[in-house]
This record gives sequence, C-alpha cells and structure tokens, in this order.
Amino acid sequence: MKNVHEIEIKLEGEKWTKCLDNAFKKKNKDIKIDGFRKGSAPKDIYLKHYGIESLYPDAVNEAINIAYKDLLDEHKLTPIIEPNVDVTGISDGSVIFKFTIITKPEVKLKSYKNLGVKREKAKVTKEELNDEIEHLREQLAEVVVKEDGIVADKDTVVIDFDGYVDGKALDGGKGENYPLEIGTHTFIPGFEEGLIGKKENEEVELKLKFPENYVEDLKGKDVTFKVKIHEIKTKVLPEINEEFYKDLGLDEVKSKEEFEKEVEKTIKDRKEADLENKFIDDLLEAASKNLEVEINPEIIEEEVHRMIEGYERELKAQGLDIEQYYKITGTTHEDLHKQLEPEATKRIKYRYIIEEIAEQEKIDFTKKEVEDKAKEMADNYGIKVEELISAYGTIDVVKYDMTMHRALEILKESNK
Repeated sequence: MKNVHEIEIKLEGEKWTKCLDNAFKKKNKDIKIDGFRKGSAPKDIYLKHYGIESLYPDAVNEAINIAYKDLLDEHKLTPIIEPNVDVTGISDGSVIFKFTIITKPEVKLKSYKNLGVKREKAKVTKEELNDEIEHLREQLAEVVVKEDGIVADKDTVVIDFDGYVDGKALDGGKGENYPLEIGTHTFIPGFEEGLIGKKENEEVELKLKFPENYVEDLKGKDVTFKVKIHEIKTKVLPEINEEFYKDLGLDEVKSKEEFEKEVEKTIKDRKEADLENKFIDDLLEAASKNLEVEINPEIIEEEVHRMIEGYERELKAQGLDIEQYYKITGTTHEDLHKQLEPEATKRIKYRYIIEEIAEQEKIDFTKKEVEDKAKEMADNYGIKVEELISAYGTIDVVKYDMTMHRALEILKESNK
C-alpha cells in the first residue's frame, strides 16, 4: 500500500557511542569486578569481562528513539500508528534499524453536501411523560419493611443462597444477606420469579437451568439454589405535591401542570440531544458512501485496541476486569477483537470524512483562538491551562478538536 513506508536508518559515530556509554553506566552500577568497588570499574575492564554485546539491548532501546526522530526529520513523515521496528545490523560502530511507517491513507470524499438526510423532530408522548414522572418518584421512594411479608415484583429481598450443580457447591454461587430487587434479572431466569409469593423467613428450593448462552462449563446445566428469605422491603412512592417538587430541586414549581411542563421539557431536551447525535451519525453514514479509502489492517487493529482499553476502563469502574468479562460471557479476546472490527472501521471512516471536510473547507484557527479555547476548556474543568495542555500532550490537540467540531457544523449546515 502506498502509505506503508519501509525505511532503513543507520545510527553511528557519536550518537551510537553515546548510547553505548549510557548503557555501560547503567550496567556498571550493579557490577562488581575484582579489584574495583561496585560500579567503579573502567569501561575497558568491564568490556573484557562481559563483552560489548552485553551493552547492545540497553543501547538499542535508547537508540531507537534517536533514530526514529532522525527518520521523521529527514523524510517528513507523519505516522498515524506506532511504527514496527527491526534491528537489521549491529556492531560496536553502528546500529541499523528498519522502520515500517504507516501514514494516513489517501482519502477521497466526492460529496458531503445535500445528502438527503432529514433531521427528526423531538416529540414527547403522554406515556413517556407518565413513565418519566414514575421514574422520578422511584428515585425519591422510601424503602420500608413490608408489612404483609409476601414477596412481589419490584420488592427488595434480603436473602442467603447456596447454589449446587451435580450435587456439588457452585463456585461463586453462595451469598449471605444479599439484597436483591425482584425484576432486575440480576440472577439467572427463574430465580427472582421463584421468590414471588414467598414469605419472610421462608426457605425455598429453586430447581433451575443455566441459559445456553452462559459460560462454557455451566451453560445448559441443571442447578439447584437453596434460598432463605430474611427480610422483604418495598418502595413507598412519594405523593406528587410541592414537597415532591422541592425534593427534585424545582422550587419555583407550584402546580402539577407546571411540574409536567418541566418534566416534558427535560425529556424533549434529552431527545433532541439524542436526535442530534443520530442526525450526525446518519450524515456520516450517507457521506461514507461517497468515500474512497483503503484502510490498512494495522490501523483497524490499533483502533480496536483503543476501544478495548476504553471498555476495560468501563469494566473497572464496575469492579470487573476484562478476564472476568470473558469468563462471564464465555468469550475470548479474539472474539471481542473480531466483534469490534466493524465498529472500529466505521469510526476510522467517519474520522477521515470529518478531516477531509476540514481540508476541503480550509478550516484553520489562529494561535490566539486556540489559546483562548484552551483557557475556556481549562476554566470549565477548574484547572490551569498548563495542566490541560499537559493532559492533552500538546495544544495542537485542542486545535484538532476545534477543527473537527467546525467541520461537523459545516456538514450539518450543508444538509439542512
């Protein structure tokens, strides 16, 4: 492919000698040679004992960065992913690297105007309004011990449970004083349903079956759960009145009609934001039909890895790691990688479309405009500009974000 550049670069003379010297200083710190204090042996003595080859690994690690910078300065290339590098020759006088650099592929966008995409209008139905009001009541509901002591849907039960498969205790299938809200489908099908109608202090035996899409060693297997119900709690929803409005932070609202208008506006604003995102996505999807680009597999792979890293952060926030996710879902890293490839390819194409619009529209910003934007962003985050730029890596990232945002605005304006 035209955007793949294989380049050999030789590092020699003072640059390579300095890398070897630094490698020697690092190695010599932990070396004890007879007749010398630890770390004080001269270089020639060290080399007689260990040979110059012992310095090559550390010297190469330092030399790669120097050679890479020299290569970029000489060839004026802008890599878009990490390069692949091999050492093709090494001696006490020089080291030769072979870099495989992938730059942005050639992108051709024929048209991004008048794509025939219509923006949907946000509407709020009476059912949506009522559902949202009930949701708000649920948020402020008081949880109390249930007087009749019989489990119903949406109740919370505090239970002990033990799971058994093939007569043996199920690994991870035991819990004590576990709060379970009925209807959340936290457990396998049949578990929560099997507790409905049961009473406080009742012991229940549930004979169930693991779903076919469960983890490999359990899917489709019979399982028995022994459950003891300690306590049953239910939610008492608040009345819709001025006290309720105040609890929601709506101090100015005095009537049900005013309250419903506020809730309707909230729903409409949320829907409009969702529809705005859908409109942009639909525009990019339509524009992608006018896009000509050949994307290297390496570019897609790096995008997938970036997505997996983001997914790992989300799992971590939920107290899980990626290996637990694989076990729960019965999948592998390879499965997830393959699953994410279409979305990764779409993201790359959409990014190239926006960049191409920016180029065709000759979007640019002055240094002051970028600095002002950086200050605005820093103020919004409550940090110093220097901290923002440090987090971004360079202020050019701020300029890139501004450029992409403006290009999206032009895309929308061109398809009214």
